[in-house]
Amino acid sequence: MGRSVVERRIRALAGARLWLGGIALSLIVAACAPIYRNHGYIPAETDLAQIEVGSDTRETVAEKVGRPSAQGLLNDIGWFYVQSRWKHYGARAPQEIERQIVAVTFTESGVVQNVERFGLEDGRVVTLSRRVTDSNIRGVGIIAQLMRNFGRFNAGQFLN
Repeated sequence: MGRSVVERRIRALAGARLWLGGIALSLIVAACAPIYRNHGYIPAETDLAQIEVGSDTRETVAEKVGRPSAQGLLNDIGWFYVQSRWKHYGARAPQEIERQIVAVTFTESGVVQNVERFGLEDGRVVTLSRRVTDSNIRGVGIIAQLMRNFGRFNAGQFLN
């Protein structure tokens, strides 16, 4: 009789281990499922079809499709609508799997000149980056900078 109680407990523990192992395995599988995130905004094709090249202006484009988050850097000649889809998978770095860019360019007078759509599948890689001024001082501390200027003066500056 004592033997059957021990056997039942052993079976119960084995069942509990299988149950906990199944839960752990399902949590591991769920943690490795990819997560997709969308960033940015591009207008729908129906909204873009409302824009008339040669007659619409910046103001009418803003009314029809809204203002973009990125504008042209030189002379404000274009508006760029950008949307990206990123795949996050576990501990790996996020990977951009889709990018669409709608470029609306304007003439100098502010009239729509062209509407174009680009994507990763087109083979046209458009690098979007912020303009950051790089420092020409690399690896030089403040004391070294001050010591460089020591002794660099012109006596004529003090005579005037």
